[in-house]
Amino acid sequence: MNADAVKMLQGRYCNSLTEYSRFVTREVAIGDVPMGGSNPIRIQSMTTTDTMDTIGTVEQTIRMVDAGCEYVRITAPSIKEANNLAEIKKQLRLRGYNVPLVADIHFTPNAAEVAARIVEKVRVNPGNYADKKKFDTIEYTDLEYRGELERIFQKFTPLVKICKEYGTAMRIGTNHGSLSDRIMSRYGDTPQGMVESAMEFIRMCETLGYYSLVVSMKSSNPQVMVQAYRLLVQTMVAEGMNYPLHLGVTEAGDGEDGRIKSAVGIGTLLEDGLGDTVRVSLTEEPEAEAPVAIALVKRYTLRSEVAGAKSEERIMTPHPDPQSSHHSPYEYKKRETYEANAFIGGHMVPRVVLDLSRANLKDPAVMNDAGYLYSALLDKYNMAEQSVDFVYLGDSLPSFTLPGNLKQLYNYTTWIKLANKTLCHPLFTLDEYISADANRSSALNLVRIKNVDLDTEAFGLIPLDKSLVFVLETNELHGMADQRAFFLKLQEMELDVPVIVKRSYVFKSQKSKVESQKDDLELQTQDLQLFAGTDLGALLVDGFGDGIWIGAPQVPTSVITSTAFGILQATRSRISKTEYISCPSCGRTLFDLMVTTQMIRSRTSHLKGLKIGIMGCIVNGPGEMADADYGYVGSGTDKVTLYRGKQAVKKNISSANALDELIGIIKGDGNWIEPAE
Repeated sequence: MNADAVKMLQGRYCNSLTEYSRFVTREVAIGDVPMGGSNPIRIQSMTTTDTMDTIGTVEQTIRMVDAGCEYVRITAPSIKEANNLAEIKKQLRLRGYNVPLVADIHFTPNAAEVAARIVEKVRVNPGNYADKKKFDTIEYTDLEYRGELERIFQKFTPLVKICKEYGTAMRIGTNHGSLSDRIMSRYGDTPQGMVESAMEFIRMCETLGYYSLVVSMKSSNPQVMVQAYRLLVQTMVAEGMNYPLHLGVTEAGDGEDGRIKSAVGIGTLLEDGLGDTVRVSLTEEPEAEAPVAIALVKRYTLRSEVAGAKSEERIMTPHPDPQSSHHSPYEYKKRETYEANAFIGGHMVPRVVLDLSRANLKDPAVMNDAGYLYSALLDKYNMAEQSVDFVYLGDSLPSFTLPGNLKQLYNYTTWIKLANKTLCHPLFTLDEYISADANRSSALNLVRIKNVDLDTEAFGLIPLDKSLVFVLETNELHGMADQRAFFLKLQEMELDVPVIVKRSYVFKSQKSKVESQKDDLELQTQDLQLFAGTDLGALLVDGFGDGIWIGAPQVPTSVITSTAFGILQATRSRISKTEYISCPSCGRTLFDLMVTTQMIRSRTSHLKGLKIGIMGCIVNGPGEMADADYGYVGSGTDKVTLYRGKQAVKKNISSANALDELIGIIKGDGNWIEPAE
């Protein structure tokens, strides 16, 4: 990065907060598939087979490449696995697959030094490559700390020299859950600690004249992950660096949860223009990860083309953004608003709006999709854990009685005609609200608005009182940045009006690419989870938004409800279910993670608010599930160690009894409730 670019970006982590512009990084050669610079955002994943199973690993790698992986990572926990990478690579080349291979290293520098002579890239974790994690707190003097760095430098130098000699790239991969005791003692369990953990190794590499580096800041908490990557870029820029970024959320889980959590973490950074390669970590077969990553990345290929962001000069010029002294992208702080009608804004959890204006409003069972389960026998509703707060009915009137605590939204022209306005609230256009005078609600008035409206004469005419709530919409291609600009302007104007963020999606049918209508719906559902997870999640992790409203007419309303609550859960904004911190499996895994995860889910999914870590081996646990309430970690063949927080409470017990033992611990702590029948 040149000096002018560094100066322009000083104190910043991206080119623009309000316009898509990809951050340009150094190009790094990885085999014949370079990363960074003007190259496309690359897709990768990791094998789950035993690395000593050469044929199994080769076959799985081929499936991954055929699914879209451009790099394949393989674990090398010891020298024997590192040596076998040569045979795996040979067999792949014989079958016509030249995909660059990445050796995944934890704890074993000697395995890294072997692998670096064979594969195109090695991944090292600075938290455990030459350091340790025993959850000890150690007080270091500055001299002692420098002494520790010198010790690590001596241990790390042989690998760097081998990588230089063989043209092997290296990923310095920091994990939030495996920060060393040394880093934790000085910086704590923080994004700053994650960044410094990587920067120490980067500086060592540069001292040795080695620059073929890729960097990652992974966490199972998307909020922490986003803050760490942003702080990393700011720190690198300040030191004249621009190494490529590998994006990923660790232990995202499976199904809807895994996709939404990945979208919140990875998508937020892609929105910022950051990221040169993506790995979506799902507790599923690894070939299922690439299509998800491709769907996430595809949006930004289009945006780059539209923006014309193809020259470094264009990309590296920061755009003028609204400035707000209230907002820091490196820490979470919820935007301060007033509390409207004691229901939305202020310290209330974000509210969920569901559009039922096209639904069959003659059948009360339609409310099931909104989380209000109707019993025809009892003629009553039961609230589910995920019950929406508002239903938008537009100009349609239901012919049945709605749940007694559910707020209804109507278009203003319909609302004004209602004889009984209890729990009914108007949705205005901006012009309607200005001209409505006395015909507004005394409780809540929702006004549709866009970012561009803030600069109009009409906006200055809005009567401000504490019944007002904005419904923020956008038609922009880079809609998240457009809506973020709105929030920054509100802060600059010192307006504390609560805001419901609305995003609408129309998905094209992909029936020509899939076998059935069911497959088509599954793809549309996945796209909704990924796109809404990105667009809404990116605002929520920064503390923007007092409610969310997802529009997607082709997708079942039950899916929209589940997606909305999933986004709030992933951003830690509103907890409505059990959270599973589940690793994606690899060759180190000591039991069938997919089966085990589903088994644990089946018996604990009713424990709202609990976080349960499910880790295949000691590399990922207990560190990676450090903020979990309970942990289930593989410790040997068919052996499991159970954790309460960071503390192992039952070691090396039979996997056949482990779930019962885990439930026993939860019960003993008073955190168990019996599932509803």
